[in-house]
Amino acid sequence: MEVVGKSQGAPTIGKIKRVPLRDVWKHEALDFTTWLQNNLDVVNDALGTSLSSAEREQSAGDFSVDLVAEDEDGNRIVIENQLEKSNHDHLGKLLTYLVAIGATTGIWIVSAPRPEHVSTVVWLNEESPSASFYLAKIEAIKIEDSLPAPLLTLVVGPSEESKEVGETKKELAERDVIRRSFWTQMLEKVGKKTDLFDTVSPARGGWIAAGAGRSGLRYKCTVTEHGATAEFYIDRGPGSGPQNEAIFDQLAAFKEEIDGTFEEPPEWQRLDVSQACRVRKQVEVGGYRDEEKWPEVHDALIDSVVQLEKAFKPYIHKIKVPPVLVGVGGTSTPTSCEPIPTQWAAPPSHVRHREPSRSPLSRSPRP
Repeated sequence: MEVVGKSQGAPTIGKIKRVPLRDVWKHEALDFTTWLQNNLDVVNDALGTSLSSAEREQSAGDFSVDLVAEDEDGNRIVIENQLEKSNHDHLGKLLTYLVAIGATTGIWIVSAPRPEHVSTVVWLNEESPSASFYLAKIEAIKIEDSLPAPLLTLVVGPSEESKEVGETKKELAERDVIRRSFWTQMLEKVGKKTDLFDTVSPARGGWIAAGAGRSGLRYKCTVTEHGATAEFYIDRGPGSGPQNEAIFDQLAAFKEEIDGTFEEPPEWQRLDVSQACRVRKQVEVGGYRDEEKWPEVHDALIDSVVQLEKAFKPYIHKIKVPPVLVGVGGTSTPTSCEPIPTQWAAPPSHVRHREPSRSPLSRSPRP
């Protein structure tokens, strides 16, 4: 007999050897299923369950279930087993049997769980509030020349965390449905006052936007649970922070004229810690969770975005977009873009958040 640790004073420990499953259970249904029926304690120890009263070949419509057991509350438990790798056929059987006999739990025992089936069982536990699923791996082992013994390992099972994840996913899916309905109803109304959103489709996200006639400039409507905003939004894409700020600064030179078109002036936000810049009007009537107020929210958003378009449209064509600055070896190289003006309009002091002496083109490029 081969042993480990023969040196003086060391404990004698045998080596575990894996045994082919078919050497232990020749036939899946006749041998393995029967063994499981008579050895539910092995399943209970591995999965943390309390199963009893297992019966074989119970009818499920035109099919027969491998094993049907009961938990301590008398709920039915389906056990589907196979001595091979997990496959779609047995997964389908497990689900079919579970529904057919009204079981609350499905246990799937396999020799080798495929990754896609592990993911499926995780998903089932997240998405099934009234059912729980276990996937377990069966092996046969022995120590040296001992009799073979079963080794059943839980791969994935239900948990409070998985149920919480499932509830979160449902809440997010519900939110997407509600927001799509919110935008659908708004887009049905907005065409009566402006054609800005004629080619925009309802979104499931928190915003929709329409182009303002220049690259990176758009009119944007956003909605949260209990609020909404209409914005003139400036973002020309990755690495465009200095460009966006330069455009904002040019428009800010006309702030007095633009603000004069509103009863209550909008918020000018250069957002120096972000890439984008914006000018926005807040709508405090309600949000997508306030369905009874949607007509008012829609009217306020539409009026605000129409006001923004009217206010900014005369000045958009006057904007001169600076080149993108690309740092190479400590130098800044302009790329081809629209002509660089000789003078830049500095923003008024009440909207400037950085040192007034620094031009957007004098800054180092953003990382």
